[in-house]
Amino acid sequence: MFKGMEKVWDIIGEILAVVMVLVYALLIVNAKFGFIPEGTFLNILEILRTYGSLLLVAVVGLEAMSKRNLVFQIIFIALLALIVVFMFFPETYDKFINMV
Repeated sequence: MFKGMEKVWDIIGEILAVVMVLVYALLIVNAKFGFIPEGTFLNILEILRTYGSLLLVAVVGLEAMSKRNLVFQIIFIALLALIVVFMFFPETYDKFINMV
């Protein structure tokens, strides 16, 4: 499914890793010195911190799965979809846990 996409996922993963390091560094320094004013830029950094890590894991996982067979790719994508659904719809997680 992802044959030939390994290099693309690799480049995107490297860029995301650098961006996430910068985001975390800015937020940690800002927590101590408070040089970023409350507003849109700080909100964007917080959103990147929350969802960027999941995106980085997804991209690196897709890079790793591009070398594997279709079964592993489908399992990885299904688990990733499960995480995203539970992340955006936490009540679904509660209903699922209560059902089990």
